[in-house]
Amino acid sequence: MLTDIPRAALWSGFAGLAPLAAGAAGLWLLPDLHAAFALYAMMAYAAVMLAFLGAVHLGVALVPGGGGRPGWSVAPALIGWVAQMILPVPGLILLIVGFWASFMVDARAVRAGTLPVWYGRLRRPLAALAVLFLGLALFAVW
Repeated sequence: MLTDIPRAALWSGFAGLAPLAAGAAGLWLLPDLHAAFALYAMMAYAAVMLAFLGAVHLGVALVPGGGGRPGWSVAPALIGWVAQMILPVPGLILLIVGFWASFMVDARAVRAGTLPVWYGRLRRPLAALAVLFLGLALFAVW
């Protein structure tokens, strides 16, 4: 299933999950002060990743005849931005919703032929793991 994904995209995609995994682990394993920093760092990184996922759609829209959803391209960044300004529990919930929504928009773009099929195959496990790590963080701070 993952064999048709370009190696650079596969490796960078999974490597990009490391800060989320580290943040979730830090919340469960570190003393309070360090855990608070792990939460802050994790949420900031998740916001950056959401902005990146939205930018994919702007990039596709910029290609002549590429289609894309340029209106969606800014939405994930705004979701991440708002998540940084609210309390951790609703912020984490908002980030989870943002990653789920971003995956759904990506899946629609793959079905429409706007994004390559391999991108959808890559995004499924990456989105699931991102939501899992954010969910573990949510459970830790609830």
